[in-house]
Amino acid sequence: MINTLIEMFSYTFLVRAVVVGILVAICAALLGVSLVLKRYAMIGDGLSHVGFGTLAISTAMNAAPLTVSIPIVVLAAFLLLRISENSKIKGDAAIALISTSSLAVGVIVISLTTGMNTDVCNYLFGSILAMNKDDVQLSLVLAVVVLAMFVLFYHKIFAVTFDENFAKATGVKTNLYNMLIAFLTAITIVLGMRMMGALLISSLIIFPALTSMRLCKKFRSVTICSAVVSVVCFFSGVVISYTQATPTGASVVIVNILAFMLFWAANSIKGGFQNEKV
Repeated sequence: MINTLIEMFSYTFLVRAVVVGILVAICAALLGVSLVLKRYAMIGDGLSHVGFGTLAISTAMNAAPLTVSIPIVVLAAFLLLRISENSKIKGDAAIALISTSSLAVGVIVISLTTGMNTDVCNYLFGSILAMNKDDVQLSLVLAVVVLAMFVLFYHKIFAVTFDENFAKATGVKTNLYNMLIAFLTAITIVLGMRMMGALLISSLIIFPALTSMRLCKKFRSVTICSAVVSVVCFFSGVVISYTQATPTGASVVIVNILAFMLFWAANSIKGGFQNEKV
């Protein structure tokens, strides 16, 4: 195992992928706890489809992917919040509306420009070769911002997550924190999508939070456990991908599924012991 890890980290592209992936996994897990508890977890899926459309457009324009993708995906995140809050179109319907439209635009743009080639698979399912130095630097900045946000505004995020109306009544600027979460989620999605793919990136947001909730009951413990689970599952998925020559994104998702099943089983056993004591 040690020799395998040494061999892995002898490749520069793998080092970049692991660094970016771990940082994105931490950010996605922390943001995912709030999104899952607010029943807005599928925003990651919607924004990833928007990201697919913007990547297709940036490829057609021969522009830098991050330069085009980040502003548009952030704008889509804000638009999703506004639509769900101020109109008759609710969150799930708004996500479906924007995500399918963006996916269709992306497919049309690619088919009319570069053609339906292997690049489409890289966009949809990710490619570990897609990481570069800019991604590493942006991931470091993102990770610092997300961690700082959770440390400095932990109590306000807790209040907004569990009872937004009460938080607003006590003077918390709920719209500001919702926008901040949406902004950071959009950037996380764009960074992680190139490695995980548009169809799989939402797993980094949903699975760690749901997995940790099987055993942990407090918001703080769920948040910490979610971050740890996300990092362990991502790294394990990359190792499996390298040793077994499987797609990276799919390998990470499979490990997350196994972790969820393990935590679910542990929770069932724990519940059985407690019932016996009663």
